[in-house]
Amino acid sequence: MIRWVWAFLDRPAQRFDECAKFWSTVTGTETSERRGADNEFLTLLPDPALFAAASVKMQSVTGLGGVHLDFDVDDIAATVRVALDLGADLVANHPDYAVLRSPSGQIFCLTPSGRAVGEPAPAYRAPDGALSRVDQVCLDIGPTDYDRETLFWQSLTTWEYRTGRLPEFARLRAKEKLPVQILLQRLREDRPTTAHIDLSCSDIEATATWHESLGATIVERHSHWIVLADPADALYCATARDPNGV
Repeated sequence: MIRWVWAFLDRPAQRFDECAKFWSTVTGTETSERRGADNEFLTLLPDPALFAAASVKMQSVTGLGGVHLDFDVDDIAATVRVALDLGADLVANHPDYAVLRSPSGQIFCLTPSGRAVGEPAPAYRAPDGALSRVDQVCLDIGPTDYDRETLFWQSLTTWEYRTGRLPEFARLRAKEKLPVQILLQRLREDRPTTAHIDLSCSDIEATATWHESLGATIVERHSHWIVLADPADALYCATARDPNGV
């Protein structure tokens, strides 16, 4: 059983500090002390007064970076076996966590449960009053891989599956109160599966404008979402969904 979910932002080392400041600001969090063998990891920490558990981490990487999910589970070895039986590949098996790759190539990690204490953090109110919250990782999947990849994530998480308002989207959401859900997006062309962050926003235009003032770039506008790039040119979306999670 998945006890907690972490959205992991992997950002290039040369832009990491700038990205950490950006994401800390737009989520209303503080950055933890750096940790890891190369000081490559940090956590975005909610205000202690909220008594909320963190759910976003960042990693300094070589290359372009991206996004991956960490799942806190009670029995890592058993969950690894389940994932392998479903078609995943084991990338690295560390003493306290495992790195795997989904059937179409999306990296994810299985990590020990018990580290997150508290409820998911509430939406953050920007200076102009607009609310937003990082609450979704979108998997961008080519049409050839889409059915197999969707079945993999359904089976691994056992979360509720719902089709979206548009035919190219479907959503996986836990019955338990977890901070991050999964959106599955069927692309028009085949390419390796990647992932990006989505924020639920009370006002996507206001959120995009505020983010732009902090160093983001607006890439595309759609009816219900705006595509932006953060200071490392990593794409993410401001989406018109209730940031209070209702």
